[in-house]
Amino acid sequence: MHASSRAAMEASRASLLEQTGGARSRNRGEALLTLADEMFAVAHLLDGQPSLRRALSDASVRPEDRAGLARRLLAAQVSEGTLAVVETVAQQRWSRPLDLVEATETLATEAALDAADARGELEGVEDELFRFGRIVAGDADLARILGNRSAPREGKTALLDRLLSGKVSPVTERLVRNSLTSSHVHNAENEVERLSAMAARRRGRSVASVISAVPLTAAQEQRLVGVLERIYGRTMGLQVQVDPDVLGGLVVRVGDEVIDGSIAHRLEDAGRRLAG
Repeated sequence: MHASSRAAMEASRASLLEQTGGARSRNRGEALLTLADEMFAVAHLLDGQPSLRRALSDASVRPEDRAGLARRLLAAQVSEGTLAVVETVAQQRWSRPLDLVEATETLATEAALDAADARGELEGVEDELFRFGRIVAGDADLARILGNRSAPREGKTALLDRLLSGKVSPVTERLVRNSLTSSHVHNAENEVERLSAMAARRRGRSVASVISAVPLTAAQEQRLVGVLERIYGRTMGLQVQVDPDVLGGLVVRVGDEVIDGSIAHRLEDAGRRLAG
């Protein structure tokens, strides 16, 4: 996002926080899930209606008039809390209309994660997202279907419902279904990984994705966490995937940085040196 959209995002997030603040409880979690559902519905509406998102982000129109348009269109369809957030979004100055859509999706995601926190399920949601990301990564056909932006939203939704319904928490189901049916998502694995990282940050952690040839013991994981926390200077969590193809050692990724200590990588590197 450009500077104006970043500022607009912060103002919109402040409005969301006014609606999501409160005690941690299951009842509060249900209210937040409703807010997230409604925000996702607004995001999908904006995603599918280019003329509407242009109207709500038109800098030549007064902010209060844009907010009034949002209220007239949505007042009968969403709660007052959701409407207050959407009005704030409409009042901001966005660099481009699509930023309005992406901001609304981000706010919906944050509301869903707030719901998971209120329900005491945030750690489980993070783990479920990670595991579903591994399923997508291991199934090329599934990744292709979910990453196809021209595929009908209804078909993707039905597929995700079959895969997730009754198997993951309601928050995880909502996050995956709504995010992977957005028209601008073209890499399903990366999108689910992004959601998992957002859940980790909500828990005050950074996440290291680890690939190991064999399962790590609890002691090994604890030692690795200690090393990574010393390197990066912040609290770390691990998401460990077992892959015999690495042969031995570990491949560790933190954000965009990859530490490849696997035997497979060393053999590949040696082969390149011999060939060169």
